Amino acid sequence: MIQWLLFWRRPRVPVIEFHGLFSSRGGSLNSKSYAPLIKRAFRVAKKCRHVVLDIDSPGGSPVQSHLIATLIRRQADNAGVKVVAVIQDVGASGGYWLACAADEILATPMSVVGSIGVLGRSFGLVGLIERLGIEARTHTAGAHKARLDPFKPERTEDIEFVKTVLDELHERFKEWVRTRRGSRLVGDEATLFDGSWFVGTRARELGLLDGFSDVDEIVRRIGGRRAIARVFRPRMRGFLRRLPQRAANAALDAIDEQHGRITVVADWDRSQ
Repeated sequence: MIQWLLFWRRPRVPVIEFHGLFSSRGGSLNSKSYAPLIKRAFRVAKKCRHVVLDIDSPGGSPVQSHLIATLIRRQADNAGVKVVAVIQDVGASGGYWLACAADEILATPMSVVGSIGVLGRSFGLVGLIERLGIEARTHTAGAHKARLDPFKPERTEDIEFVKTVLDELHERFKEWVRTRRGSRLVGDEATLFDGSWFVGTRARELGLLDGFSDVDEIVRRIGGRRAIARVFRPRMRGFLRRLPQRAANAALDAIDEQHGRITVVADWDRSQ
């Protein structure tokens, strides 16, 4: 009984787990599923005055990355709480966007960090349907409603339009990193913001990281030697019940990716 009471009296540090891709779909990292967790974590942080972000993500939806990062900053500023991000294997693109919501960003020397860029993909089936003798019929109201139609040849004006959108999103990403990292950034922006990803040692040299650590070490640094993490993550359903939705989401993500969905995602991860 005494041991049980001592265990529950140990200092607890709130840790919010962000593992996976940013997407509005269920089971992914999105503001709908994470907003209640973020607010609860900051309420718990009243004693230790810290919240830890446990990040392992190659990115995904720029909208969801932005919404979650903005909510974290709002909660931190209102509560006067310091936020520490700890990158595990990957904190790239949207994952790094989220990390920049923290006051301090840590990782391991081998972590993949950065990839400050925006990715847009599509495919073309014109040659395939011609060989199969298929005629594509698309009817629209609006001259550009069918931009990037995979069943029609790519048009120069469509490429220019998409490039403009990508550049605008990239500028917002760069401005967010500049705002959050400030004078800690080292080196020319052509290197920092060309979409490349870096291992932790190089990321630290460039000012994208503040140092090296892991979640357990940070929890003890914040709460003391006896401190433990109080982890906040979305409640998952039974494994067998999750399988159909996971398979469906994977298929939908693949379809969206090929139909030109714009993402802030580390391009290297898609080739694994």
